[in-house]
Amino acid sequence: MNERLTAWFPLLLLSALAALTFWLDRFVQPPASTRGGVARHDPDYIVDGLSAVRMAADGAIKHTLFAEKMVHYPDDDSTRLDSPRYVSYAAAQAPVTITAREALVSSEGENIYFRDDVLVKRAPYANKSELTMRTSYLHVIPDDNIARTDRAVTITDANTVVTAVGLELNNETRVLKLLSRVKGTYHDPNRRPPRAGG
Repeated sequence: MNERLTAWFPLLLLSALAALTFWLDRFVQPPASTRGGVARHDPDYIVDGLSAVRMAADGAIKHTLFAEKMVHYPDDDSTRLDSPRYVSYAAAQAPVTITAREALVSSEGENIYFRDDVLVKRAPYANKSELTMRTSYLHVIPDDNIARTDRAVTITDANTVVTAVGLELNNETRVLKLLSRVKGTYHDPNRRPPRAGG
């Protein structure tokens, strides 16, 4: 009996090693896709209190980005930001600040999609008053200094209120295009109100 066990022992040992190798290989493999071939969208890291600065070649600040929370997803290399605050310094005399409830940043940061309660503020400069814009969605391309939306927008400064659907803003050239359904009101600050009684 001992001779038979001794003869089979190397074969049993090889079988056990093969089973262990198979188990280890399965254990270290990435998780399989879920049903339908769709990969899981799980974060690989989370940052609380994000603060980032992008510099130009000459050392000047191009833009800053702050967020209460950042969540990165490795499957599509996208990033979600909670309560983001983006400031562009493309025009140094009048920085533009964008805030929202949430933003999605594409891989490499070439696109930022602000969503929910989007507020854009251009600081006052020279004889220009502060300009604000409100919308529900805004697509920003930081390297091109372009912001655009296809949603309803309301633009306000000291004397004007303009509503429209869709816009494109070039922050470098200061050209603002309103795409459709444009309506506006203007209050002349130099106009005196009519006297009572005629």
